[in-house]
Parts: sequence; structure tokens; C-alpha cells
Amino acid sequence: MSELFKTVKSSQITISQLMLPSHTNFSGKIHGGYLLSLLDQIAFACASKFSGHYCVTASVDTVDFLNPIEVGELVTLKASVNYVGRSSMIIGIRVEAENIQTGKVKHCNSSYFTMVAKDDNGTNTEVPGLILSNEEEVRRFCNCIKMISLKKDRNQHEESFDYKSESALEQLKTYRIKLNAF
Repeated sequence: MSELFKTVKSSQITISQLMLPSHTNFSGKIHGGYLLSLLDQIAFACASKFSGHYCVTASVDTVDFLNPIEVGELVTLKASVNYVGRSSMIIGIRVEAENIQTGKVKHCNSSYFTMVAKDDNGTNTEVPGLILSNEEEVRRFCNCIKMISLKKDRNQHEESFDYKSESALEQLKTYRIKLNAF
């Protein structure tokens, strides 16, 4: 069987939505949870379009809230596949909000979701390889390799870190905490 490859461009999805008062939090800004729902939707659409399969969210790797979004702004989410594994994909998402009266656009959020393709039985299934067509796509792919490595290091550290050891307890005393006897 010949291996299938697809371009990053073939994965790109853009959605726009007007922000309504019903989307706000108690401070009158667009609620982060609402934005997370939109992020998950576009990550699903992007991964499913690229892979040709139903996809599930394996992890939300990064969600950086950079600027608040106001009621009445037009929010545009742009997603693309930045990395592929065997059955997984890392989807990069950029969120911009436009004041539709002034035309001013601001970058509000950058996010990375790991999505996994599933077959009709719910088993992980192989995704196409990724064709990188320019330096920006290569940069994004390499950044994902770094993210994966950092995630693995963090997971190994959590498994092996002995938080009960004398040296760990001494190190904790350098932080602004109180340790009650336990």
C-alpha cells in the first residue's frame, strides 16, 4: 500500500462568529470556556478534514489567552495541522477578534490541540503524512517536536519526583508556602 501524504494547506479551516452578550463572563468579556468550546470544534473539523476520519481530542496542550474579546467583535479562528504522528495530529489554532466598526484586528489566543483519528470501531487509525511546503510549516512542525519532548520530560518527572524526600522538602521551603506537619 502506498503511503498517503497531504499538504498543510489541505487541512486549513477558518470559522468566524460574532460575539454576543450570551457569551460573556461576569466581567463582560467573552467567557474563556465559550472560546475553548469553539477551539475544540475547529480542532475537530481540521483534524477530521485532514485525516478523513472521526477524531477525538487527546489533549489540550496550550491555550494562551492574550487579549480579551469584547461583545460585538467578530472572532475568527484559523486552524491547521502542524504535526502528524501515526494516528495523532497537533492542530495549531490562532484566534483574532475584529472590531467590525473600526476594522481593528487583535490577536487574542493561540492554542494547540492533540487530536487522534479513529476508525468506525473506535480504534486509533493511521493519518496521512504531512507535506511541508515552506519555512513557516517546517518551523511549526519542529516546534511541535519540542512540545512533545517537553511533555514527555514533564510526565517522566512527575512519575519519578520524590516529593517526600528531605531535599525536595527543603526546596519547597524556598517558595511562599507553609508546610504543616504531615
